[in-house]
Amino acid sequence: MSTQAEVTKNEQENDVNLIRRFQKRVQGAGIIQRMRSNRYHIRIKSGNVRRKQTLKVIKRRAEVQELIKLGKMEPRTTRGPRRR
Repeated sequence: MSTQAEVTKNEQENDVNLIRRFQKRVQGAGIIQRMRSNRYHIRIKSGNVRRKQTLKVIKRRAEVQELIKLGKMEPRTTRGPRRR
């Protein structure tokens, strides 16, 4: 699914005009927009993966609460009033 933009230099055409034509061809083909959309695309995790991660977080929170109750771990303190 590759789209190529190709231009050939005409007679008596300077390099600046050639580059400008190439940029217009690339922009018209939508190559730049597609590359920018792919650049920051994050794949959605499947339901099973999300479920496993959630179970792991719940298990870890329960362990931390148990350690706090036993006095083996200090509860987390905030530095000041919570901002919204």
